[in-house]
Amino acid sequence: MSTRISKRIPALAVLFSLPLAACGREKPASAQVEAQRRSETAGDIRIACARGDSAFASACTIEQTQGRDGLILTVRHPDGAFRRLLVTQDGRGVVAADGAEVAKVTITGADGIEVALGSDRYRLPATVKTS
Repeated sequence: MSTRISKRIPALAVLFSLPLAACGREKPASAQVEAQRRSETAGDIRIACARGDSAFASACTIEQTQGRDGLILTVRHPDGAFRRLLVTQDGRGVVAADGAEVAKVTITGADGIEVALGSDRYRLPATVKTS
């Protein structure tokens, strides 16, 4: 049994040294973080959003994940702030997935809704059913 442990130690040492070997290379940490953020958001869907009284701009990204209660939309602002919305199946569109603020949904046309959550506003694509 001691031979198994002793054989694992060199493998673990190599494994733990790999992240350290990457330190201090070409880019400073802030440039690495920025490059990673750009690559992660390159495939994200952009939507129009606004904070406070500002005008709408296609500056927010939206990610979709399947939660235990249904489809969760995570809307991310360029400054790192985010909101999570739960897509409903009862005709309301979306509701706040967490937090105490209530999402106010307004139909903006046959293919979209506007969601206000606190002072944040989002324009989301949606299929609007007419009765």
